[in-house]
Amino acid sequence: MTVPTTAPKPALQAASNPYLPVPMRIVSVRVETDDSMLRTFELGFERQEDASRFDFIPGQFCEISVFGKGEAPFGIASSPTETGPLKFTVNNAGVLTRALHGMGEGDILGLRGPLGNGYPLNVFEGHNLVIIGGGFAFTTLRSLTQYILDDRSRSRFGDVTIVYGTRTPGLLLYKEELAAWGRRGDAQLHLTIDAAVPGWTKLVGFVPDVVARVAPSPKDAYAVICGPPIMIRFTLPKLTALGFAPEQVYTSLERRMKCGIGKCGRCNIGPYYVCKDGPVFSYAQLAGLPQEY
Repeated sequence: MTVPTTAPKPALQAASNPYLPVPMRIVSVRVETDDSMLRTFELGFERQEDASRFDFIPGQFCEISVFGKGEAPFGIASSPTETGPLKFTVNNAGVLTRALHGMGEGDILGLRGPLGNGYPLNVFEGHNLVIIGGGFAFTTLRSLTQYILDDRSRSRFGDVTIVYGTRTPGLLLYKEELAAWGRRGDAQLHLTIDAAVPGWTKLVGFVPDVVARVAPSPKDAYAVICGPPIMIRFTLPKLTALGFAPEQVYTSLERRMKCGIGKCGRCNIGPYYVCKDGPVFSYAQLAGLPQEY
């Protein structure tokens, strides 16, 4: 298959109504964390014509709807290099996500997307990548990492350094993929938890402090951050101290979105609509905006 490097034309532009979701069937549900609050849903297209129109790049998101409950945006956890159902990891945090967590294999829900701009893969090509994630916001970073480490993509990128942290080991997502990345010789994986626990042999400390300890070089590199706003806020100065310029740092903003296509204005920051102009922005783009992110 051809692996895309720029954001494709959204599939919904081919539909007559951009608010109309396409039907998706739940293929499988996997509990990701010890507290069962995060589950990965694999969704398959009910209609082949919808599947054939769906092209995306890492960093884009979709609106998922549970009929009778509403819809909400979720980052695509799948990589374009992966075949089969689309993966979405959902935190049980509200009315819609609670309803989604109550669904199972074979149930039908709705999907609009792909939406947003995604990570600038054409910018990243030929450079080293530092991927920094925290908590359950690692979904689109999984997509990006799987894309970069795929055999068809790997030669187009330089060194890959991954820093990923959660409060406890049981809250780490995608444990099988993390183990596979850790065994690779062409990627450096640094896992951390907030406080030491018996049996944990990897790093201990908050993600910003671990980034400073790992000290990735800014030379010929880009950094990508996705996580809780407080983590992003404290990681940016660490990268600046290491020598990363604002143009070398990208983040995916986690803000409340509703329509997903820049019409309702709920995700507005300065001149940008996060759902349409983002959710991926460079730190240089955000530096002069109101500090709402």
